[in-house]
Formats: sequence, C-alpha cells, structure tokens
Amino acid sequence: MTSISFASGREEMERLFSKFDMNCHGKISVSELQLLMRAIGEEVSCEDMETLLQFADSDGDALLGVDDFMRLVGVENSTEEDLMEAFKLYGVDGQDCITASSLKRMLSRLGASSAIENCETMICQFDLNGDGVLCFEEFKAMMLL
Repeated sequence: MTSISFASGREEMERLFSKFDMNCHGKISVSELQLLMRAIGEEVSCEDMETLLQFADSDGDALLGVDDFMRLVGVENSTEEDLMEAFKLYGVDGQDCITASSLKRMLSRLGASSAIENCETMICQFDLNGDGVLCFEEFKAMMLL
C-alpha cells in the first residue's frame, strides 16, 4: 500500500489551490470555489458555497487563503484546539457531544443534507463506548483517521 506523506499531500493541495486562484492573489472567492467543486464533480449552490466559505474563512474577508483551504479540505496538522473548535460547531445547547440530530443540522448547513438514519449510522461507526453520541475523544479519533 502506498501512502502519501503530509508534506506531499499539502504540496498537491497548494498546487490545486493555485490553479483555482484565477487572479493569483493568494485567495479563492466563492465563484472560484464553486469552479473547484464542479471540477471534482460536486454541484453546490452559491448559497451553500457561501456557507462553506464562512465555515473555513479565518479572517472574515469572504475569501479563502491557502491555510483556510487546507482546513476546508482537511489537509493540515490539526491541533487539539482546532479539533475542539470544530467539535463545538456540532454542539446543541452547550452539550459536550455530537448527536445524530446535531450532525444532521451541521451537514445541512454545509450543503450535504442527510437522513437522520444516515447520521445515526455515521455516529455508530465511531461511537466507541456505545452511548449513541460522539464525545470529543471519539470525534478526534474520527478526524485523525
């Protein structure tokens, strides 16, 4: 089995980022992101693109820098703090877990709606203690796979 090191994966993603940074200013706009998604076979509405952009945009300029892009596609060295921040996005009413309904809500926000049954199945795959929800440690294990 061949594996790609983190560095080479990042280099490939930086090249991909550069191809879609049409005006070569080091940022990707909503329209450029939409072209990128189409190129990988995903049809995503402008509204959903804006939601994705808001999710990943670290400086609030409505554009994705290369590091924002890496976070969006999951190619970065996630720190515990980054993972905790992402985990909290799924929470409902301050709960310290991800439920099937909170996962469904977040997927919907990201333009990837799913039936509650599918969300339950996703959670089951990483629910190590069998309580029907994902705690932070289970979420972290899932994200680091």
